Amino acid sequence: MNIDIQQIAQTKIASVDFNNLTFGRTFSDHMFVCDFSDGEWKNPTIKPYGPMLFEPSARVFHYGQAVFEGMKAFKDDNDDVFLFRPEDNFDRINASANRLAMPSVPKEVFLEGLNALLKLDKEWIKKGLGNSLYIRPFIIATEGAIAASPADEYKFIIICSPAQSYYAGEVRVLFAEEYSRSANGGVGFAKAAGNYAAQFYPTQLANKEGFQQIIWTDADTHEYLEEAGTMNIFFRVGDTLITTPTNDRILDGITRKSIIQLAEDNNIKVEVRRVSVAEIKEAARLGELKEIFGSGTAAVINPIKGFKHQEDVFELPTINDSYATLFKEKLVNIQYNKAEDKHNWRVKI
Repeated sequence: MNIDIQQIAQTKIASVDFNNLTFGRTFSDHMFVCDFSDGEWKNPTIKPYGPMLFEPSARVFHYGQAVFEGMKAFKDDNDDVFLFRPEDNFDRINASANRLAMPSVPKEVFLEGLNALLKLDKEWIKKGLGNSLYIRPFIIATEGAIAASPADEYKFIIICSPAQSYYAGEVRVLFAEEYSRSANGGVGFAKAAGNYAAQFYPTQLANKEGFQQIIWTDADTHEYLEEAGTMNIFFRVGDTLITTPTNDRILDGITRKSIIQLAEDNNIKVEVRRVSVAEIKEAARLGELKEIFGSGTAAVINPIKGFKHQEDVFELPTINDSYATLFKEKLVNIQYNKAEDKHNWRVKI
């Protein structure tokens, strides 16, 4: 693919304090942009990161045709750069796009554009465990028209943000009783921008009660647990790891799939099935609920210290043989090229 590279006149990297980063606030020098019009993707360009002009009538502003992905690039001790399961991100952004009647991005546009961008902004990827370059590919509808129908013009864009270890502090959650993240037949499985906007308000309500996130329940009965905030969710009951199956309401998390595989590699029993609120509360009462943790690209694994449902509040024990700690260590060591990668998840740039 012939990419038009418009290199920045002077890098801004010297002005960035890499020891004091706020997640998602600082961006690297360049971005990748590709246009869709007349039924094809064209004009692949790498240009300096900066503002863009759009018509006020661009359909993304009115009908929400916007999907995105979250990825990371890692640098090992030899200054080599790696991605983690990038083809899974490529497959998922297109599954999301198809659900919102948006055009699929060709593999050469996604992967070659990303590789070229990372090579140009390689110095923004810092060595050391916890340091990474967070990558945000996204597609938006740019056609200027306010008729309620799919757009004919789109942009595929990749921007990058240097990141440190993501630490959310002690997390306690509410089990959802009223609001829902998604419904049967909806777009819950897609990384659609509107999915995240819709959960901000109920999460604000939870914050006012002293809880950091919500574990969402099924929209029909609110009896089954599904996802936690922006993460997939795992429960450890006894020595068994339990997580819900993906469906049209639940995101097919790449970190989630990796944890399931790592559990099987380490002879840990895994059950992928529906998980009821009643079951988890009973396990907590009996002292059998050892851990709850969420998984996702930004945090990798985020332990949950306690939860509330109705008037019942539970605190989880501190344990020495934490699955969350085990899986995070193994996953991070693969990502940073410090451990064998027998599943070929790591892709060198």
